[in-house]
Amino acid sequence: MTERLMALQQRLAAGAVRGRYTLFVNLGWVLAIGGAALFVVALTGGEGSRAWQAFHVNWIFFTGITGGSLALAAVHKVVNAKWSGVIIRFSEATVFFAVVSVIACILIFTLGYEAIYGHMHEQLHSLPHGKALWLSHEFMAGRLILGLIVLFGVGWKLVRADLTPDMAAVKGAVDEARRPLYEQWTAGYDGSPAGALANEAKIRRLAPLYVVLYALVFTLIAFDGIMALQPHWFSNLLGGWYFMGSFLGAHTLLALLALYGRKQLGIADLVSPKQRHDLGKLCFGFTVFWAYLMWSQFLVIWYGNLPEETGFVFARLWGPWQPVGRWVFLGMFLIPFWGLIFVAAKKSPLFLGIFATISLVSLWVERYLLVTPSVTHEAGPVFGLPEAGPLLLFLGCFLLAYGIFARTFPMLSPRLATITLLDERKHGHGEEFFHDEKPADFAMPAELDRRDHSR
Repeated sequence: MTERLMALQQRLAAGAVRGRYTLFVNLGWVLAIGGAALFVVALTGGEGSRAWQAFHVNWIFFTGITGGSLALAAVHKVVNAKWSGVIIRFSEATVFFAVVSVIACILIFTLGYEAIYGHMHEQLHSLPHGKALWLSHEFMAGRLILGLIVLFGVGWKLVRADLTPDMAAVKGAVDEARRPLYEQWTAGYDGSPAGALANEAKIRRLAPLYVVLYALVFTLIAFDGIMALQPHWFSNLLGGWYFMGSFLGAHTLLALLALYGRKQLGIADLVSPKQRHDLGKLCFGFTVFWAYLMWSQFLVIWYGNLPEETGFVFARLWGPWQPVGRWVFLGMFLIPFWGLIFVAAKKSPLFLGIFATISLVSLWVERYLLVTPSVTHEAGPVFGLPEAGPLLLFLGCFLLAYGIFARTFPMLSPRLATITLLDERKHGHGEEFFHDEKPADFAMPAELDRRDHSR
């Protein structure tokens, strides 16, 4: 091992535990407390229905990007992706929000049930017995809460298995307050080749399991959290549209978290234009796939022209909700498509951040559009304090949960980052591979790669 490689690994180990994420923690507390206060004011001021409906929208959105971020990490484990080793922990760090998601789901089916699902009772008597039973309060609440607990339980086990070897590698660099936790978690991990293989085998078992559970549980969330709000409307494609939209949101969120986190960890030069280009290509690709799913659903409903199907679409694309529908189409597809189609935009931190932000905000608007017209008593879109409270509450809890994770665990995997940085020129081909990349687009100098790895 050369001195430069040893210096790289020492730098990665030190950077992994240096991030304080003060902005996330402090802003998270402020937004969470302020949002909770506005939420309570709305509940006690006669605007409880609007507040709970906005609460439901934000639960749908933030649960989606959390589960999607863990699915992103799981998929990278399944396919043995090597290009993302520097940034993959930024997606895994969303796992702490799972606790908030489960608690919010319980609140929705207890305190908020009548405000969100109360109108559904009037339609249950006209539904077939099997569908009415499926949409019953107890059955719906039980399967969603249990599904989320199982899904996020597997996700946590996956993240913990991925953290263990990194905690063993960096425990000498952590402060005294965290060292007992690191010692406890790594007590059964000896770091030997056999131990590393056993841990890797565990990751290989958990990752595909999470991917399957993600598709199943998020399909249930789409059916019960969106489609059930209008019981006579149905779409077999809605589940796929929801979990793939969340998967797209996870990629745009990763772009933003990586752009912020690289400075927190002091690794701005190690998150290379090549890595941003690869991430940008995935954002672009799943943007196109979102549009494909949207068009596939719309086309079938339009051709069928059945009243029980067209009503859902008509209410969102015509009348007072039309501007929101246009925003979704522009922000989810047209703007990111024409922006990220250019190589330079995907490599640029500024432009990648701009288009990722537009896409992620538009995904929230899409969730708002899917839910609110089915439950609101308003004639069109309204955004006031009852809607602002839950949004600030969920955003604050997300930032706070993320910041607490980042202050506790390594936000960088030295072993995965080393693989990425030494092999990103080879791109999985076993030899140097260049496509739309220049020498300056790689984080590590070519001579280090050639010296430590045979071509």
